[in-house]
Amino acid sequence: MDSTSRLPERDDELPRELIDLARQIASLPPVYQPGLEAAFNRVVEGVRRRRRILSLVQEALAQLRLDIKYLMFDLDATKKERDQLREELGGP
Repeated sequence: MDSTSRLPERDDELPRELIDLARQIASLPPVYQPGLEAAFNRVVEGVRRRRRILSLVQEALAQLRLDIKYLMFDLDATKKERDQLREELGGP
């Protein structure tokens, strides 16, 4: 296993433990590496997939918060307009 090919371009892409594990696998005798490489690759892909999902969820939550702020503003404006119209019409 070539440890440099398993290591991320950025340090924050994978947890430090996985980077250390890649180095450990690379230091093993070649006979043991293929099986561990396959398992390691599955773990890395799972980590990356979870990070992408987490990022998408965070973006969706941020958009939801913004949408709620706009809705609250619209609701407040609508209530004020309603109250002004009631006053103009002399209603309760």
